[in-house]
This record gives sequence, C-alpha cells and structure tokens, in this order.
Amino acid sequence: MRGKKKGGGRAVGVIGGSGLYRMEGLEHVSEVRVETPFGRPSDIYVKGRLGEAEMIFLPRHGKGHRWLPTEVNFRANIYGMKKLGVGRIISVSAVGSLREEIAPGHVVIPDQFIDRTTRRASTFFGGGVVAHVGFADPFCAALCEGLARAAQGAGAQVHPGGTYLCMEGPQFSTRAESELYRSWGAHVIGMTNLQEAKLAREAEICFATIALATDYDCWNHSAGDVEIEQVIQVLSDNVKLAQRIIRGAVRYFPPERSCACATALKDAIITERAKIPKKARKELKLIIGKYL
Repeated sequence: MRGKKKGGGRAVGVIGGSGLYRMEGLEHVSEVRVETPFGRPSDIYVKGRLGEAEMIFLPRHGKGHRWLPTEVNFRANIYGMKKLGVGRIISVSAVGSLREEIAPGHVVIPDQFIDRTTRRASTFFGGGVVAHVGFADPFCAALCEGLARAAQGAGAQVHPGGTYLCMEGPQFSTRAESELYRSWGAHVIGMTNLQEAKLAREAEICFATIALATDYDCWNHSAGDVEIEQVIQVLSDNVKLAQRIIRGAVRYFPPERSCACATALKDAIITERAKIPKKARKELKLIIGKYL
C-alpha cells in the first residue's frame, strides 16, 4: 500500500469509539495536531504503520472520553483525516442490539442507516456552495467486505449487513422507542456513526463500521435494561477483537480505490463555479478543489 494510488488517499484512518483509545501494533508512531476550518478535532491524531499500511488513529470522544456524541466535532475529525491523506476510514463503535440473534459480544458490519439525530452539523457545504452527494448506500461495499472477512478470520461472531439507527443521546432509548426502531427493521442502535459516514462521503473517503454489540437496548425484558457497567465490561472484552479485525482487514483492501466513494462529488456540486464565495473556496479547497 506504499505510494500514491489512483483512487487518492493511501492511508487508512481508524476512528475509535468508547473503549478504543489507541491502536496496538502501530510502529513508527508520531502525533500530529491538525488545524481545520471547522475547529479542532476531538484530539491529536496518531500516525504509524501497521504492517505495510500507513494508519491514522483518532479517539472520537478524545482521550479520557471527554465529548458527548452531540459535542463531537465530526466535521473537523473527517476534514483532518482528509488532510492527512486518508482514503479509507474504519469506524469502531459500541452499539445496542435490536435483534435477538445479535447477542452482546457479536460484531455487526452495517450497510444501512436510519438518522434520528437533530442537533449536529452533517455537511461541509453551505455558506454559498451547495452539493448533494448520493447516499443510498452509505457504507463502502469493498471496505465492508474486507472487514467482514477479517472479523470471521479473527474468530468473531459476525453479522455482515444490517441497519444502524443513529440516535441523538446521550440518554439511552425509552422502551417505546426501542420497540419502534425494531418495527422499522433496525438491527443496532448507536449515537455517532451517521455524521461520520455523511462527511466521509462528501470528502470522497471510503467508510465502514465495526459495530460492537454491548447490550440488548431495553426492548429485551429478559436481558434487563441497559446499564453502563455492562456496556463498559463488554467493550473491554472486545477491544482486542476490534484491533485484530483492523489488523486483518488491511490486507483485504484493494490497492486502488475503484468504488464510487472516490468520485462522490464529481457531479454533486450544484452551485455555479463563478458564484462560489472566496471564503468557501478557501475553506473547502481540500475537498472540492479538483472540481473547480
């Protein structure tokens, strides 16, 4: 994976969620502080090599878990990944299970989203420039396939595919909400990945999630209500599993990105080029520069 690739962005980014604040096995490690037009990212980025892959790691909630899901600066996080040359992002997230067959400790590689967030910035655009990217298939199929294969190889009980419902939080669901989401066909519920996926698509970065099921939400009366102590314990048991999946997945990624993610903005910018303000051109040059 050395050198520039046709699809652009040779590094693999990892966004760690609850319980995953570092990546074991990284060599030649250095820390990089990145400035963005959207403010500060969640924390300092950690660069290193994992075998032949260049890897960029970022703890989503900051070291010590300082940011609520709503407070995470998703735009700065993804912009920073783009600035550091990331072409693929693996997101690791704790989720509640909405299906009997997805037991705590299981791994889900979602392929769809339902958005229930209300108070978050979910686009780089605005301020005089309009773009509408396709989001029918919100996860990169090639990346998902590699993660599923790696999860199986790591000995995980893995569920390829499924719908991730992203809620606002930070409170967990009511029982009525949990039953409603089940009736919608959702498989897991979390609080973070939707904005990351939308922004990664706008930045033409491939995106996929390793969703670690920690509990049955509150719909499953026999399993009891969600308790944070249980969530943390299951996460602790599965952090090393997530790291093994990431290490294994890298070798399954094709050397060149030929998926639609790499050209998501090609026909998406609607604003007349001459009408785009100088400020927007400057701030978004990293993302839209090649199309201006």
